[in-house]
Amino acid sequence: MPPSRASVVLPAHWFQILLALADCDLHGLGITKDVFDRTEGRITLWPGMLYGALKKMSDAGYVVESRPPADFETAGGRPRFYRITALGRRVCAAEAERMAAFVEVARARKLIKRPRTT
Repeated sequence: MPPSRASVVLPAHWFQILLALADCDLHGLGITKDVFDRTEGRITLWPGMLYGALKKMSDAGYVVESRPPADFETAGGRPRFYRITALGRRVCAAEAERMAAFVEVARARKLIKRPRTT
C-alpha cells in the first residue's frame, strides 16, 4: 500500500515554502524573502526553483493561487499570490514532526544540547 500523501518526505525547499505560507498568503518574492531571512541565508530560492516547486506543489494539492490582498500595491505587473491548503498544512506538520524526531535522536546521542528551561 502506498504511503498517504501526508506522510511523504518533502524536499527541503518545499518544506520551507510551506512554512513561509503557514501564516499568510505570499507572492513569490515574499516567499523567497521569508525563507532567506528565516534560514539566515542558508537557503536561497532562485526563481526557477521556486516557481517549479510551486507548480509541482499546486499539482500535488499543497498550495493554490490566491488573490492579492486589497491593500497590496505594486509598481507594475500583477504578482501571483499563493496559499497553503489543508493538505499542505498536514504535510508540512508531518514533516516538522519527522524532523523533530530526528532532533530528539541527536540530543539523546549528545550531538546537540538540550534547550535550557527557565
